Amino acid sequence: MDEVPDPEELIETPPPEASSAGMEGPRDPYAPFRLREYRFYLFGYLAVNMGANMQSVAVGWELYERTGSAMALAWAGLVQAIPIMLLALPAGQLADRLDRRRIVLFGLLVMVMASLGLAIVSHQRGSVGWMYAMLLLGAGGRAFFWPASQALLPQLVSNDGFGSAVTWRSTGYQIACVAGPALGGFMIGLQKTTMWVYVVDAAMALVNCCCVAALTARPVTQRAGTASLKTLLAGFRYVLNNKLILAAITLDLFAVLLGGATALLPIYARDILRVGPTGLGWLRAAPAVGAIGMAVTLSHLPPLRRAGRALLLAVTTFGIVTIVFGLSSLFWLSLLMLAVCGAADNISVVVRHSLVQLRTPNEMRGRVSAVNSVFISASNELGEFESGTVARFFGPVASVVSGGIGTIIVVALTAWMWPEIRRLGKLHEQSTKKT
Repeated sequence: MDEVPDPEELIETPPPEASSAGMEGPRDPYAPFRLREYRFYLFGYLAVNMGANMQSVAVGWELYERTGSAMALAWAGLVQAIPIMLLALPAGQLADRLDRRRIVLFGLLVMVMASLGLAIVSHQRGSVGWMYAMLLLGAGGRAFFWPASQALLPQLVSNDGFGSAVTWRSTGYQIACVAGPALGGFMIGLQKTTMWVYVVDAAMALVNCCCVAALTARPVTQRAGTASLKTLLAGFRYVLNNKLILAAITLDLFAVLLGGATALLPIYARDILRVGPTGLGWLRAAPAVGAIGMAVTLSHLPPLRRAGRALLLAVTTFGIVTIVFGLSSLFWLSLLMLAVCGAADNISVVVRHSLVQLRTPNEMRGRVSAVNSVFISASNELGEFESGTVARFFGPVASVVSGGIGTIIVVALTAWMWPEIRRLGKLHEQSTKKT
């Protein structure tokens, strides 16, 4: 039966593949690209996220155009959060027991069916209820795709190159977040329909299927213990016992839950900034522009020496610029603030994902990644529900501004509750201190 590794023991004894992680030497930010498997992984990851971001713009625009209701946007966030929160833990357990590539492929195929379903609903002008049903199905596919995909990466690159691999994956994601919304908004404005955006999203997911099918991951030792409720919840127990991982995930959860303004961008684009679907695409792309700049900067700099402090400052900045964005009625200022949001969030992403993967043993990575995906889902999709609900009663500006204030309060509480996060140094080093 699976036992939860002691976080302190794990940190004190580096895994075999990480034996060189603590050795100092010339930093090669492009080392992951010399690996064929990583190139396939990154290209597929870029494709599926570009399609997903195109779809996100289309769904938000179509729902608000058809209903004129902030609550319609809120419900879209909720229906996508439910399947991820219910299925992510079982999916994570499967990722620790079965071939992770097959689980990724299954999740992608479900996402393809959901996107084609949205295209049919949009073309036939079906009910909004059917749109929610397709969003629910697609989120179910992501519940299986996400933890298996995250846990697959350490099988493709060495531990000492993992930080660069995560940074470039984050860069690829942000490139998708720039190109996807911009292209999606342009297609909607040009064709006056969202149907083809959903079709392109399905095609992008199929591209990722081809890339994953071409991967040959390094074999790993999988524990053969009987599946049980105890093994299912092992990821949660591991996170709760590791204060650094818990602090980083919790900080991200509440910061994005409160401070995320993504769900309200269709309202800002149509009613406040008055820039239409094309402008909405650029608003959705702006955070990624800032994130790309930060990701490239991080990839060429030495590893963060005080990662904990950088994380806390980044999330504080995220809260401040969210407040400014909420109060802005100028398109250029709104774009700038969203870009700074993306730059700050990128630091949080790199720190959190590196902590989760480098401080987790391989046989636990699927389940711990699943816990991480539950928190991310709660922060993103439930954050959309929270923002839409507050906007319904108090208006979009009050929703965004109060969220930014709440984010700053969360940073202060996190630094007080988990002082270990303030003392966190280099991410790639195996600390001998208790966490």
